[in-house]
Amino acid sequence: MSTTSAPVLTSYQVATGLTYAAYRQQNADLLASEPDPRLAKMLPYYRENEERMDQLEPTITVLPELQAAAQQLTQQYIWVVITEGWCGDAAQLVPIIEAVAQVSNGHLETRYFLRDSNSELIDRYLTNGGRAIPMTVLLHADSLTETAVWGPRPAPAQALFQDLKAREVPFAELAAQLHGWYAQNATRTTQQELLALIEGLGK
Repeated sequence: MSTTSAPVLTSYQVATGLTYAAYRQQNADLLASEPDPRLAKMLPYYRENEERMDQLEPTITVLPELQAAAQQLTQQYIWVVITEGWCGDAAQLVPIIEAVAQVSNGHLETRYFLRDSNSELIDRYLTNGGRAIPMTVLLHADSLTETAVWGPRPAPAQALFQDLKAREVPFAELAAQLHGWYAQNATRTTQQELLALIEGLGK
C-alpha cells in the first residue's frame, strides 16, 4: 500500500482518460480505418485482442464476494488502467476490471490511459524495469492520491511469464502458454486478487 501523498494525476488528466466504451471504440476505429504504416505490424494483435475481449465479456460473472466488497466500499475511487489494444494480457484482464467497476454501485470509476502516449504515467509503475501492461492504479477520487496498485498479471501468470522468458521460449509459444493459462483459470485468480486489493482499501 502506497504512502504517497502527492496526486498521481490532475483532475484534467483524469477527465481526459478514456471510458471503457471509448477505449473499445478507439480500438475498433483503428481497425476500421486506413492503416497507419507505423501500426501496420501491430494490427493483427489489435484484431486478435478485440476478438478475445468480445468473447470474454459475456462470460464474466463477478464473484459474489468481490461484488459485495466493491459495493461496501465507503469511499469513491478512480481506477486508472494503463493499457494498449495490442496487448494480449490486457485483453484478458481489462474486461474483468471493468466488470468489477460496473457492479460497484459507483464506488469504482475506471479511466483508461494508453501506455505509449502516457510514458510519464507508466514510468511510475515499471515492472522489473519494463513498461509491462496492464497496470492498474486505484486513486482516491477526492485527492487523486494512490491507494493501491495491481498488475500487470495475476501472480501465477506473472510467474509463468518470467519462467518462459528466462528460458528464452519463442514469443509465439510464450503467448500461447499464457493465453492457455488464462483460459483454464477462467478469471478465478484475477478476481481473487482483485478481491484482496479491494478489501485492503483504507487499511
